[in-house]
Amino acid sequence: MRKSLFVILLIILSLLLCSCGEQSEMQQMLNAAKQNSVSDVLANAGTTTAKAETTKTTAPVSITVPNGDAKADVDLTTLSSTMVYSEVLNMIQNPSEYSGKKVKMSGAFAMSEGPTRNYYACIIKDATQCCAQGIEFVWDGDHTYPDDYPAVGADITVVGTFDSYSEGDNDYIQLINANLSF
Repeated sequence: MRKSLFVILLIILSLLLCSCGEQSEMQQMLNAAKQNSVSDVLANAGTTTAKAETTKTTAPVSITVPNGDAKADVDLTTLSSTMVYSEVLNMIQNPSEYSGKKVKMSGAFAMSEGPTRNYYACIIKDATQCCAQGIEFVWDGDHTYPDDYPAVGADITVVGTFDSYSEGDNDYIQLINANLSF
């Protein structure tokens, strides 16, 4: 009887883990990321995958970028798509932890016209390509849209200083003094 109960529980548990239920493993990681840093989530996850373990990094990460001596404190280009999505979510929810840090990220170029100015962003999709998070950037120098910018949706890499600002009643994050390559 115990073996039958154990087998039934094991099958139910397997189905729950493999199904497309309300909370996938990725969603659980994202929910945990809301409360902890990505490093805490990885450290506390009892069933991390080998890929997640190999992409686990300690901050700050220093890399050389094309514009010379600049180093990135947070290099999102070295993380898996799930971890990038989680780290960007953490940036959005805990901007003070990243303030003033150099961030490097790759994703799709996006542009939105506002009432007083255009907004440019680097958009990163999660591992399933269904959800997206983005970070606005302000390209350093004098650039004109659309002449100097890539096409919307083009692959870009942005390196800039993490900053937050308020506009109206809302708070936003952005990379300022950014270098853009495409």
